[in-house]
This record gives sequence, structure tokens and C-alpha cells, in this order.
Amino acid sequence: MSSRTKGGKGTPATVAATRAGIEYTLHAYEVDPDAESYGEAAADALGIPYGQIFKTLLAEVDGRLTVGIVPVSSSLDLKALAAAAGGKKARMAAPKDAERATGYVVGGISPLGQRRRLPAVIDASVSGLATVYVSAGRRGLQIELVPADLVRLTGAGVAVIARG
Repeated sequence: MSSRTKGGKGTPATVAATRAGIEYTLHAYEVDPDAESYGEAAADALGIPYGQIFKTLLAEVDGRLTVGIVPVSSSLDLKALAAAAGGKKARMAAPKDAERATGYVVGGISPLGQRRRLPAVIDASVSGLATVYVSAGRRGLQIELVPADLVRLTGAGVAVIARG
């Protein structure tokens, strides 16, 4: 699959990207149901370096759901996310809360086209990349786009929020 979705409805993520008029490429892959990390499994399946494919995680920052977008090679630094979001304390959101807020299932949560727009922060490592891959809204589908478009479409801040 490449470039824009042809026919069909697409996912909320691809619909949002198309409506925004950005260029993107879709990459489908076989999902490994036994994978410990959806992101690393996607990177392996697509032959993409772990630092170029980002996972979308939800945390509660001072009680407010906030999106953290970090490379699959890293973990989310909750203290750094809280600071970047203007809060004091962060903890990971319950999976059911993440799914309810975004409209996506865990392992396929996209930072694009979420049910409601949440505050978001993308790890600063995205700035050094020509393109970045994030979930396109379902397991087995990644969307590749330029970092500036990801930042613009999510309304995200950019800060060092990854560790490891």
C-alpha cells in the first residue's frame, strides 16, 4: 500500500491525514500475535530502525489524559512528560481509558484521528528524522510521514520525553 487510501473509508488516522492534505505512505505488515512489543514487531516486519518508528502512549498528567509519542526503542519518561505538559505528576493511563479516549485499541493507537484531541508531546528525537512511522490506527498498519506534519496534525509539543 502506498500513498493515500484509494477507495474505502480508511482509518480515522488516514482520514485525518488525507483531510489535512499531507503526503504519507501506508505500510501494511503481518501482526505477530505473540510479540511482546507491538512497535518493535512492526519495525522488524517492515525493516525499519527502532528509532524511526514511534509508539503512542497515554498517561494521566495531573489527572488529565496526555499523549506521549516516543521511539519504540525507548520508554516514556513520565517525569519528563509531566514537565513538558506543564504538570507535576504523571502515571500511565489504564488501557481501557486509553482506548475509550482515542477510539483505538491498544497496539493500534494512532496519534492521528483520535476520538478527541488530547494534549500531546513528541520526543525530540523526531526532529532528526526525514520521515517517521506511527500507527495508522490498527494493528498491522503504519503511516509514514514527515515529522513536521506529525507535529502539526497532533498539535504536539516537542521535548525530550524518552529514555533508554
